[in-house]
Order: sequence, then structure tokens, then C-alpha cells
Amino acid sequence: MKFRDGMWLPEQSKTLQYAEEIFSVNPSPDNRSMDLLCPTRRIMSRGDTLNMPTLHINLEAQFDGVISLEVQHWVGARRLGPNFELYPDGGRPQLSEQQFGVKNSEQGGRTTLKSGGLSATVSSPDQHNFSIRFHASDNYDDEVTSLLSRSVGLAYDPPVVNPKDIQDLMRGDSGSSRKHYVFTQSELDIGESVHGLGERFGPFNRLGQHVELFNEDGGTSSDQAYKNVSFWMSSKGYGVFIDTPEKVDLEIGSERCCRVQTSVEGQRLKWYIIRGPSPKEVLTKYSILTGRTPMVPAWSFGLWLTTSFTTNYDEATVTDFLQQMSDRSVAVEVFHYDCFWMRAFHWCDFVFSPEHFPDPKGSIARLKEAGLTKEVCVWINPYLGQASPVFQEAAEKGYLLKRTNGDIWQWDLWQAGMGLIDFTNPEAVKWYEDCLERLFDMGVGSIKTDFGERIPTRGIKWHDDSVDPERMHNYYSFLFNKIVYNALKRRYGDGQAVLFARSACAGVQRFPLCWGGDCESTPAALAESVRGGLSIGLSSFTFWSCDIGGFEGNPAPWIYKRWVAFGLLCSHSRLHGSNSYRVPWLIDNDDSGPQGSTAVLRTFVRLKRKLMPYLYAQAVHSSRMGWPLSLRATALEFPHDPTAWLACDRQFFVGENLLVAPVFTEKGDVEFYLPEGRWTSLWDEKQVASGPGWRREKHAFGTLPIYVREGTVLVLGKEEGKEGFGYDWCDAPEVRLYHTKQGERATVVDAAGKEVGVLEVQPDGSLKGLECFRGDVSVKKIE
Repeated sequence: MKFRDGMWLPEQSKTLQYAEEIFSVNPSPDNRSMDLLCPTRRIMSRGDTLNMPTLHINLEAQFDGVISLEVQHWVGARRLGPNFELYPDGGRPQLSEQQFGVKNSEQGGRTTLKSGGLSATVSSPDQHNFSIRFHASDNYDDEVTSLLSRSVGLAYDPPVVNPKDIQDLMRGDSGSSRKHYVFTQSELDIGESVHGLGERFGPFNRLGQHVELFNEDGGTSSDQAYKNVSFWMSSKGYGVFIDTPEKVDLEIGSERCCRVQTSVEGQRLKWYIIRGPSPKEVLTKYSILTGRTPMVPAWSFGLWLTTSFTTNYDEATVTDFLQQMSDRSVAVEVFHYDCFWMRAFHWCDFVFSPEHFPDPKGSIARLKEAGLTKEVCVWINPYLGQASPVFQEAAEKGYLLKRTNGDIWQWDLWQAGMGLIDFTNPEAVKWYEDCLERLFDMGVGSIKTDFGERIPTRGIKWHDDSVDPERMHNYYSFLFNKIVYNALKRRYGDGQAVLFARSACAGVQRFPLCWGGDCESTPAALAESVRGGLSIGLSSFTFWSCDIGGFEGNPAPWIYKRWVAFGLLCSHSRLHGSNSYRVPWLIDNDDSGPQGSTAVLRTFVRLKRKLMPYLYAQAVHSSRMGWPLSLRATALEFPHDPTAWLACDRQFFVGENLLVAPVFTEKGDVEFYLPEGRWTSLWDEKQVASGPGWRREKHAFGTLPIYVREGTVLVLGKEEGKEGFGYDWCDAPEVRLYHTKQGERATVVDAAGKEVGVLEVQPDGSLKGLECFRGDVSVKKIE
């Protein structure tokens, strides 16, 4: 939302008022925060204090390198929920008395608040101006960002002609047509770029973009997003977390080219500035604020196969597909039943269609007993169609969202007459959990939590009247995924719960995992998916997946095969479509050649199995640190390389050591960037390249660029056979040493995520720690 018409004029439909000076600075009794009183005009006499707004700004030391800033206009506005759950993994880290405090400077009368390695310095009231500078605590000149003249303010829309016009302006007042906004504008440095803000499919660098954080079901080819996360990262080594689930509007160098503007409708805006100084440290600190991603079970890393969406399937179809995959030596770890496992018009009442699945519990058991799949997943959403017999029960018991007049909120977009489960009602939550338990009793081990974006904001009343409907729109995805994830965890234990979620906001990374939503079956959509995965990874989502082959349409065989190569190198890998199946033999008329869809799928399923000792160890570390495992931006590993920030949105890292570049062409031409250092092709140890620099290659369908970073101790498992992932990665693995030197190491974990050893290169080049393995261990040095 633009508030100005160019540099000089306010936007015609708005009245703007800015914090023009810092009138007073008031430290808190514990010396951990300070309150700033900021009038909207300079105060040169007593009479200047009348008939104008003031803005109140609070700065608080949170923990090392993190300071919160809250701007308020009218402090009497109610603080309605819901609110993000902050510090969920053990509370706020403590600062010693030496690490924080408010101190007056001897030069210029400035006041500084210190929070470990980050400080905020505000201008002296005697100067009659406005300035808040965030900088390194040990160097005032090492500036992170700042709020300068006319950078904090409030706005009215439509304009205020008479001061009496604003008497009805509070959001939610009956009959009010005037809106009120609070905004900040933080400075951008020359050459600085901005990234993140959830799963976004457009350009990786957000500079020049207008972004609205408001969850929508918009597919992958627009500026809408399923997962709007109110956190962005700067290439300068800091991030900003906007602490509200309501709609946030950002102009990122798009109103003022040198500023990021953040605005909300309401009376207050709060955000946290997080200094790394490295981007990995920024993500770790952000994950302390909003939560880390727990580990997911080893079986979830294998291939997921689904029924697809509108296809006609039953138990015989499912069994046939899985048997054919087994016969073709393509291991399927999870089979997913999409929407039509339930009866038409009944979504989502958790009842298997008796026509298609007369014995669902027995059917699932038979699939597992035959070794055709390890686990089963089913699709759900938080809606309930009125054709279901349980709709009336849920409505009468108050389990469905209501309008302000008492009617059940309903519409016909998706399921006819559907209602929305009101998760602010504890009884509705208990009922929903009981429904999930019945699925678990049938043998269901995972849940796909679809939808959750189309949440109304006007004319509705939640069971919990302390919540603001505007704030519930994005936050609903948090409640939905939390309820389902916790039900799985209670049933199956820590580290064994896994979702396949579409909608998200800040904090949903605590309920893994998510996928990229509805993409088309085109090369452009493949590139969109790569950008979406890179983007969500910069919001501390460790695990991410996409629909291999594309969801909409029927993928050409070459698109399917290129997507298979990319999709099996995501942390999680699922074949899924809309109105056509994604089994490989139906893609290319059962081409049995080495470049056919079946052979390519088999190749990359086995490659992922071979990489699992490395992947799982990296997954454990990434989840602890708040980092993405796969679709990790090149800039996270090479933060001082400008090219990594500005031009690397068609490649990614898997963990710390593998660089992957998907191929977007049928002929196999691909261009990618190698950062500084020596890089060795995973496929051919003789193929060594040096960076930094761009590289062009050509690949058939059975390969794509995968380069190993120098200094890598890479543990690889067995790839032969069709028995699945096996889950015993300590039995006779292969260890490769890529241009290693003394002290370089790798952690070895078992399939439960437990550390069983550390491999470390010794002064003579030998490898210490091999005793954690069994059988014949192959060690290969690549020089």
C-alpha cells in the first residue's frame, strides 16, 4: 500500500502524520527497554503539544542480537488475539546484566539500548528530530538499518478534513468507513536485497515488489501465496519478524526506493530486528522466536505416490499401482489417498466411501503386509459439506463458525454449503481429534492437511470472542496444522509425526512438513516451484516438497522426467496430479528404455536412498538450527557472494555440501553458478570445476548437475535392490573424501536420528571414527 504520491506529495486518498521528533526517552525500571514519546510535529513551545497525535515507540532487548520495536498510536486499543506463540522451545534466552541495558552517550546526548551484539541508538530530544539507528554493539558505524526522518507514522483513509472525522475510526466500529494504519520505513543500503516472506513463487529478490501477507488459494503462478510468513531476510545479515498474524502490507523499495515499508490496519505495529551477522545465524535466532522444525521419520523421505485428485480409483486401482511399482523395482514408502477416498459432497467427514473402499482397515493392512508400502496418508481439510450426516450435529453443537447474526457461515466455493470447523472451540477440537483417531485406528500414519486459506474476516463470530477475525485469517492455518500434528504425535510418538500441509503462517514450521500447492505441468511452473522452495526455506521451514510432474494438466514425458530428478532431491518427494495419474508407465506409454519415465524414476529413487546417510544427518542438524535441508539458498552457504543473492534462483543446496541445478529444458541444456572453491560432480569424480563462475552442461534424463563441495566427508548407503530404504545406514556404507584436509568431519546418525559417531580426517589423510559402522566399509579419496 502506497501512502505517498512520489517523494513530495501524500497519496490523494490519505492523510499522513509522521513521528517528527523524539520528545522524551524513558528507560524501564529493569533497564531492558525504553519508551519513546514521538509527537507528529516538532515541539518548540508548550503550545505545540496540543491538538495533534503522538506515536509511542517501545524498544526492548529480547536476546543476543534481537531487539523488538513496537509503534502505537492510541494505546487504549484492545489487544485482541490470536497471537503468535513466541519462544515455544524453552523460553527466551537469557542476557547477562553486561549484555543489555540503556545508556546515555557522552556525545550528542544520544541514548542506546544494547541487546548482546545488536544495539539501537536514538537521537537526543534536544535535537528535535527523529532517528533510530540499529548497529553492531561494538561499532556504532557498523549500521544494520535505521528509521530516519518521516519513517514512522500513521495514516487515515479517506483523508481527515475535520479532527472530529476520526471519532468512529477504530476497526470494527459499526458504520465506520474510515481506516487507520500504522507504518514504518526501514532504510535499505546500496546493493542490499530482500528475501523470504513465506513461500513465494515470483522473483527470489523481493526488491521492487509490493507484497501482501494474506493467505490465498492462488496456485503457484501469481503474487498470491498459500504460506505468508511475516519474516524477511536481508543480504546484509539481518532479518525482520513482523509480530502479527493479521494482514501485513509491504512496499519493498517500491514506494521509497531506499526503504522497506511495513504497514498494518490498526493502532499498533510490532516487529523484531534480528542480527546474525550471518544469514544462518539469523535463521537460528528467528527459529528461537517462532519455533524449530522437529525431525520427521526416516520413512517419510522415501517416494510418496498418490491417487491424484479427480481420478477414478478404488482399492483395486491402488493395489495395482503399488504392485506395478514394486514389479518395476521402484520402492514406494508412502501411499496417499486424495480427496475421493471420501464420498462426494461429504468432505470432510472422515468416512471412507463404502462403494470404493468397503473394508478400508483391511485394505490398508493388506498393502502393508504385502510390502507394497510402509505407510498410508489421507487427505483432509477443515471444511464440512452440508450433505454429510454429521454437518447438522456439528452445527448444533457449535463446532462450526457462525455469522454475527447466529447463522452458520457457509458458502458453495469448494463443497456445497460447506461450513468451517471453529478451532477456537475446545469441544470442536476434541471432536476433530476423535475423528483423526478413528483414521489412525484404520492404519493411517500421516495426514495431508489441505486448504485453510479461505478464511472469512467480515461478518463472522468465532466461539472465542477474544479473537479478531482479521487476525484469524492467517492464523487459522497454525491452529489447523497444530491440532492434526499433535494428534499424530500423541499417537505415534516424538519424531514420528508428519503432515503434508499447504497453508502456513509464522510458526507452522513446528508442524512439518509442507508442499508447494497447485502448480502447472510446465517448465515455467517447475522454476516457480524451485523459487517457492527457496523462499520458504528462508522462513526456517526445514522440510518442503512439491507435486512432481506438476498438478494441473498432463505433463509431457520430458517435463515429468526433469521434475522427477528435481523432486527426488527435495527433502520429501511426492508424485501427484489433478485429473491424471502420475505413475510413470502412463506418462510415456510404458517406455521401457533407459531414458523412459520408469527408468528415470527408479534411478532417482535409488539415488536418494543412497544419499540417505548424508541427508538424514543433515536433516537432524538443520532441524536443530532452524535451517532448510533441501532447497537451501546458495546465499545461506555463501553469504558474501553477491551473485548468490541476486542470480541463483534456479539452483539450491541439499544440506551444506551438495549443490544441485535442475534442468528446465527437454534437450538438457542447463546453466548454473559454482561459488568459490573446488567442486566435483557426484556422477563423475574426474569432473572437477573451480568457482566462482557460471557453468554450462548438457544432461540426459538420468542425471542433472550435482556438485560436491570441497572438504566434504560424504557417507553413502547401499543403492541396490528394491526393498525400500532399509533404514540401516551403518551397514557397510561407502565413504568419499572430496579434497579433504585435516579436521574436516561428518556426523553419522542412525535412522532414529541418534548420533552414533563422528568421522574426522586425520593429519595423514586417514579417517578416524569408522568403528561406528558394521561390515566392509569402503573409503575413497577424491583428489
